[in-house]
Amino acid sequence: MLIGYVRVSKSDGTQTLAPQRDAMLVAGVDPARIYEDLASGRRDDRPGLTACLKAIQPGNTLVLWKLDRLGRDLRHLVNTVEDLRTRGVGLKVLTGAGAQIDTTTANGRLAFGIFAAFAEFEKELIAERTMAGLAAARARGRLGGRPRKMDRSTLTMAMAAMADRKAIAAEVAARLGLTTTTLYTYVNGDGTPKAAGQALLDGAYRPEAMRKARTRLPQGPPSGARLEAAGV
Repeated sequence: MLIGYVRVSKSDGTQTLAPQRDAMLVAGVDPARIYEDLASGRRDDRPGLTACLKAIQPGNTLVLWKLDRLGRDLRHLVNTVEDLRTRGVGLKVLTGAGAQIDTTTANGRLAFGIFAAFAEFEKELIAERTMAGLAAARARGRLGGRPRKMDRSTLTMAMAAMADRKAIAAEVAARLGLTTTTLYTYVNGDGTPKAAGQALLDGAYRPEAMRKARTRLPQGPPSGARLEAAGV
């Protein structure tokens, strides 16, 4: 059984589904089995596609006007078609760059395999560029992640609060808008500054000092034993 899916990006009347529906009818798709969306392909919430993928059964073939009607990007497309394949569902593309694809035939499976290889290549290139960018940033003394909320005035208040032996670190951190981990990155349990805290007070704060201070502190809310082990 053939199941059709059609989509245009705009719902303001400037784009029409008619050419795609006509192509589906010529290909032999029952009009009652054509699902449609009026939404950008980059959106996740496409009710027509969701209903189509739920309705399709093993042995069916999903028919597309063009390959780009289905996926947000190449990787998403490959994953969707692979999911269909494992369910025993074929894919047929009527026109455009993917018109050679008909996964119910050997040649069509070969053509799609080439697309899949390009998708994997794209994924590896992105990962490689990301790692290279992070390495370059670290070489310049910059660390990833969100900026710390700690500044000199906040640090001064944190030190004063933690100097109180009855102070509870989690409560102090909450009042100052910090996490407990951030608090203990800069301040010892007795209110004295750690290396990163002292550097911030001296105006010579360096990310490397903060990183080393963090690695000395065990994960999780600090107990008395953890604080003692961390030299707090």
